[in-house]
Amino acid sequence: MFRRILYPTDFSDVSLQALRECVVELARLGAGELHLLHVIDITVVDFEAFELEEVYKQRIEELGEKLGGDGLTVKTEVRVGIPFTEIAEYAQEKKIDLIVIPSVGENIWRRMFMGSTASNLARAAKKPVLILKYVGEGGNYRPTFGECGEIFKKPLVAIDFSKCSLRVVQAVKGFEEFIDELLLLHSVDYGRVKDIENNIEIAKRNLEKTLKAFKVKGEAEVFVGTASSAILGTAIARKASLVVIGKKGRSFLKDLILGSTAERVMRDARVPVLLVPCG
Repeated sequence: MFRRILYPTDFSDVSLQALRECVVELARLGAGELHLLHVIDITVVDFEAFELEEVYKQRIEELGEKLGGDGLTVKTEVRVGIPFTEIAEYAQEKKIDLIVIPSVGENIWRRMFMGSTASNLARAAKKPVLILKYVGEGGNYRPTFGECGEIFKKPLVAIDFSKCSLRVVQAVKGFEEFIDELLLLHSVDYGRVKDIENNIEIAKRNLEKTLKAFKVKGEAEVFVGTASSAILGTAIARKASLVVIGKKGRSFLKDLILGSTAERVMRDARVPVLLVPCG
């Protein structure tokens, strides 16, 4: 399980709500450490950032004291810099196992963090990132998922048979003890038309082999068409509690212009998304 969880907070309503209602529970599942981090954006407040540092240190320490105990260790820190860079670096320094961030509404990258911090973090982080989905506004938010402690119960895991898939499987193995039912999915969106049936059969066999890596009950499904559509549609139809997908290393410009399966799933999924970095 994820023993060290990092939760970057900007102290917004949805950030504090997700922390109290969900993140602490997730951290207790791993019975380890919860790291709270606030980054003062140097590009926004300029020289005032260093004056605000002590103010936010006191605030985050008070928050950590309220949340700790019962076997959970809470560590707090405030940094000054570019938010997504500081978060990614902190995760590396502290050997974080999982970064958790909430998102609000359809435009998930422009709410909790200023500008595109969350989007940039998803690209830059070398640690798994769990995105919790919320809807609402004006302090009235609700999660689009069920109980936080049940997020890992019915994961839909996207497999493309690349080296990235090995990382994805390894990540899922890390929380296998909490899984009731596992669904592996592959989409055939490649090859010539005349090869589709053969590609489907090969994919089915490979998914069945992958299932053998797990001890829990599982199913394998193969679809024909766009991977993101297959993942999003199946997550709804099968009432998945979580979507797990790998994020391959690509340039910011390429992602911006072409997008990617992971980016579309992160944007449109109604359930939490666990993004596993692969490069």
